[in-house]
Amino acid sequence: MGAISGNLLFIAFFLYLGATITFTVSITGKKWRNKQGEMNGNRWGLIGYILSILGSIFSLGYFITRWIHAGHAPVSNMFEYMTFLGIAIGFAFVIIYAIYRSNYLGMFTMPIVMLIIAYASMFPGEVAPLIPALQSYWLKIHVITVALGQGILSIGFVAGLIYLIRTLDFTKTNKQTRALEMVMYSIISLVGFILMGSIFNAMNYESTFAYVNENGIEAEMVYNLPALVGPNEGQLLTEGKMTPLFDAPAIIVANDLNTVIWSLLSGLVIYWLLRLVLRKRIGGAIQPILKGVSPQAIDEVSYRAIAIGFPVFALGGLVFAMIWAQIAWTRFWGWDPKEVWALVTFLFYAAYLHLRLSKGWHGEKSAWLCVIGFAIIMFNLVFVNLVIAGLHSYA
Repeated sequence: MGAISGNLLFIAFFLYLGATITFTVSITGKKWRNKQGEMNGNRWGLIGYILSILGSIFSLGYFITRWIHAGHAPVSNMFEYMTFLGIAIGFAFVIIYAIYRSNYLGMFTMPIVMLIIAYASMFPGEVAPLIPALQSYWLKIHVITVALGQGILSIGFVAGLIYLIRTLDFTKTNKQTRALEMVMYSIISLVGFILMGSIFNAMNYESTFAYVNENGIEAEMVYNLPALVGPNEGQLLTEGKMTPLFDAPAIIVANDLNTVIWSLLSGLVIYWLLRLVLRKRIGGAIQPILKGVSPQAIDEVSYRAIAIGFPVFALGGLVFAMIWAQIAWTRFWGWDPKEVWALVTFLFYAAYLHLRLSKGWHGEKSAWLCVIGFAIIMFNLVFVNLVIAGLHSYA
């Protein structure tokens, strides 16, 4: 059953790739024009939509078969959760595309889905038994609802990103264009992480450290990338491997911080290589493709996605979370890092809806809030979830 679930996810990934290609062809292709010189975009867009639906169906097959194989909802570790988040974004797109029929949204969303699933594949994918605190039906209720909410909110990010790339003036250097380039660099850093992880996994790179954990207990930590930062009071046990430049504090999960640093460094290299090839900002290079986008229409898509995703996230991330916390830890709230950032996410999107509906924040202001909101979600998932030790840590 485990092999079946893996094969289904593999097929889904390539269906998403096919959807990316066909959505791109529907917008940029030059060979597929009719005799009047018009683009058959609707036909290619329809094919892309069908492929995205098939991708969602196969990914759902993965989810069900892995659930059967594991005996519990497959959202209990970083691989499972990030994979399900990618699946949730794909499902959210299928629903929203049916309403707005935007091929541009497909061209940007499908690569994000693939990137999230590829990112998940960098983490151990073995099925493991649940720790006692997770052996509850609230696991599937709380975590699945959170992921679905984040998936829908992610569509708001994609639409906001499209709006900004479409409308900003990249011939000028200002805080808006610099900020957008930072967003593009962040996405490229995710690619860098996947690339570096794949290279060192192929090399079977591994180094082990003895260290003292946050509870003052001696333990071992395994690195799968060369150690730029070592664990607290760490001692390298594997001969011939890189010695860390410095040690991390006890509250930091050092091997995950090391992975984040490698991601940022590799992303920086890839980003500047792209800048050298394109001879312009990444956003400026993409902008001509989006000349057919209606800023007003894509702004409406971002708002609708967040209006739908916000209550779903609030239900899963706060209400269900507090109920489960009371059952598992006999308290509703404990200021754990993950709890704090879930609250920050909730308050941010609540502020977005308030500013949108009461203060008239449409267009560029609204788009920036969509992008910042997604950055908060990813910071919570990547940095808080992995690097900062806590009760919710997947590390």
